Amino acid sequence: MSFRHAGMPPNPPARRQPNRRWLWVVLLLLALAGLAFWLIPGSGKQAGKDHKSQPAPVAVAPAVRKDIPVYLNGLGTVQAYNTVTVRSQVDGQLIEVAFREGQDVHKGDLLAKIDPRVFQAQLEQALGTKAKDQALLENARRDLTRYVNLGNSISAQTVDTQRATVHQLEATVQADQGAVDNARTQLSYTAIASPIDGRTGIRQVDVGNIVHSADANGVVVITQLQPISVLFSLPQQNLQAINRQTAAQGKLKVAALDADNRTPLDEGVLELVDNQIDQATGTIKLKATFPNAQRMLWPGGFANVRMLLTVENQALTVPTAAVQRGPQGPYVFLLQPDQTVKMQPVSVGISEGEDSVIEKGLSDGDQVVTDGMAKLQDGSKVTLADEAQKEPKEESGKEKPHKHGGKAAQ
Repeated sequence: MSFRHAGMPPNPPARRQPNRRWLWVVLLLLALAGLAFWLIPGSGKQAGKDHKSQPAPVAVAPAVRKDIPVYLNGLGTVQAYNTVTVRSQVDGQLIEVAFREGQDVHKGDLLAKIDPRVFQAQLEQALGTKAKDQALLENARRDLTRYVNLGNSISAQTVDTQRATVHQLEATVQADQGAVDNARTQLSYTAIASPIDGRTGIRQVDVGNIVHSADANGVVVITQLQPISVLFSLPQQNLQAINRQTAAQGKLKVAALDADNRTPLDEGVLELVDNQIDQATGTIKLKATFPNAQRMLWPGGFANVRMLLTVENQALTVPTAAVQRGPQGPYVFLLQPDQTVKMQPVSVGISEGEDSVIEKGLSDGDQVVTDGMAKLQDGSKVTLADEAQKEPKEESGKEKPHKHGGKAAQ
């Protein structure tokens, strides 16, 4: 029998002891997992170590010297070499249209006719007036000749008066000739001819209408397509180089390209450098002329313009894909003799097409990485892509050993 003092709390229940057997099982499993992490190939740090030591496949290309053209590029607007709105120079009724819309015409070709009857009558009237005055002049000359031959039998005043009459009639005949020429010119205006070679547009007036010399629309608009012009702009910083090359070479070559900036439309020459810079845009306007034999250029359209400024002879170049950009500027991965790569800073000049000019940082024949740079660092081991492709083929050609050590069954 147990005794407890009055006022003392009852005895606490006995604490439950943890099962130590399960704790040892868990620790053993963790130990086995850690051992497998280090020993099994392809896992943990060992796997990362092996992966890091594997060379990365890359493609390389040598730095070579070649002639690189220097182009200036811009967007141009196609303009007709000449544009003429054909208008009537006299008022009258249009009695004939001698062209088709969209027809190619030549200078002097008949386009339309205006009723010539009024102008023909004016010409005949002028010719009649001239003939009348010409007859009076001839009679006055004969009278003057007679007065002179009479000598002292006729007064000097009469001779002088007759001589003045002759001069007056000569002036009248001369004025009549001017009226005849004017009437003949007005009559010629009734036959409207093309002033240039070109293509007609939409007809602005129909037969039977009265046309006036003051009509704004005229009869038709003719545009000259061959040759044709392209107006384009370039930054004002290029002006000095353009003027220098123009003075040395003459007219610079210009190519017109399609919207894809690859398909050539035509080749021409630089015709004009504008005489002032646009202060609003800081650009200079230029005009190039193209023969447009195939009519690939059309007035009002747009064309990409590429002007050949000069050619850099024997410049050191690498593929543009090899040039990388970093915080310190452009660089390339330079292949080393020990099959590693080095991050080589370079100074890049112009880039044209797939080539970039290297002004500083490389020498002739240096091998630079052009593909596979994503996982490269300074000092990374690499293998050439061609060699990496050959290795599996060579291994696949070897005979596979049998799992028991003998040769594979035939």
